[in-house]
Amino acid sequence: MTPADFTSDAQTILPELVELRRALHADPELGLTLPRTQQKVLDALEGLPLEITTGTRTSSVTAVLRGELPGPSVLLRGDMDALPIVEEANLDFASTNGNMHACGHDLHTAGLVGAAKLLSARKSELHGSVIFMFQPGEEGHGGAKIMLEEGLLSVAGEPPVAAYAIHVGPGPRGLFATRGGPVAAGSNQLSVTLRGRGGHGSQPHQTLDPVPAAAELVLALQSFVTRRFNAFDPVVLSITRMNTGDGAINVIPESVELAATIRTMSHESLAVLEEGLPRVIQGVAAAHELTADVSFETLYPVTVNDPAETDAALETMREIYGEQRVAVMPSPMMGSEDFAFVLDEVPGTFIGLLTSPPEMTAEETEWNHSPLVIFDDQVLGDQAAALAAIASKRTAS
Repeated sequence: MTPADFTSDAQTILPELVELRRALHADPELGLTLPRTQQKVLDALEGLPLEITTGTRTSSVTAVLRGELPGPSVLLRGDMDALPIVEEANLDFASTNGNMHACGHDLHTAGLVGAAKLLSARKSELHGSVIFMFQPGEEGHGGAKIMLEEGLLSVAGEPPVAAYAIHVGPGPRGLFATRGGPVAAGSNQLSVTLRGRGGHGSQPHQTLDPVPAAAELVLALQSFVTRRFNAFDPVVLSITRMNTGDGAINVIPESVELAATIRTMSHESLAVLEEGLPRVIQGVAAAHELTADVSFETLYPVTVNDPAETDAALETMREIYGEQRVAVMPSPMMGSEDFAFVLDEVPGTFIGLLTSPPEMTAEETEWNHSPLVIFDDQVLGDQAAALAAIASKRTAS
């Protein structure tokens, strides 16, 4: 069984993958509870030689395919949840329920079903086991972490030796891209409340005004980022909220609330932030005789691709699709991905697949999370074949 064996099989099942994707797209669900999506996946997997379990805290589906030849287990992931976005794309199968698969998870799910079908058809030639991870709650709900806590890595009887996922995005249709090392940023959230003493705007000397301190704090946080971190280990901090309440214009507020999103590219920079940000905030507050409540929360760790697994995946994809359809990303992306929780436990790689319709110009192309974004589901065969080929080659090695 060679990687190229999957490509012709994938074209045979492409129509049913497109049909599944469009059914998912027309009926998107949010968060961790996706009963209709889960049922569509279960229906699509029916009849395959898989050991299927469903989650207790989420609508997850985990399926194990046991090959007939000895070998290790590997894991393939597809996320299933949508976003609370009203779709504006002009598609025959567009969502009308106020939610939208604006990040392409409908393709991820259908592509993973395709990989399960391709590998099941060659079960007699397959080494080891493949775990198919159908995950809810990727969009800010930590679904991967919950599945790990529910025993995802033990369902095959032994931990997987590698894990892989493919994520679609806009760009020249059919181009695969990834890189070794950090590939997506860690996502963190900072919340601050500066507390002083309010009063009349005409008598600021009788107050402890938190507003000037908040303005100073915004600058102090930006300076902290630009002066404490190596430019080649980037940290991006953006203050996204600043709230003084809804009091009268002539009233100095008692408190100011600030919030920020912070993206990191290493565990080392995260450690510096966790120690340094509260110290800077408390220092600015103390200088103005204020108190400060500080909350720093890590939502997703950095997504780090294992260099060896990534090189092997790139080699497999080049073998199937040629050099012209496989690229090495020059730098990580600053978006975040909760497949990071899996890659913290298992070496593997997170791969991008560009999927814009070829007739669309660059000016017409929208990015993920746009209400107008369009993904071309003709890539589903290539997506399924790539996942199947990477998994089968890894279990045989």
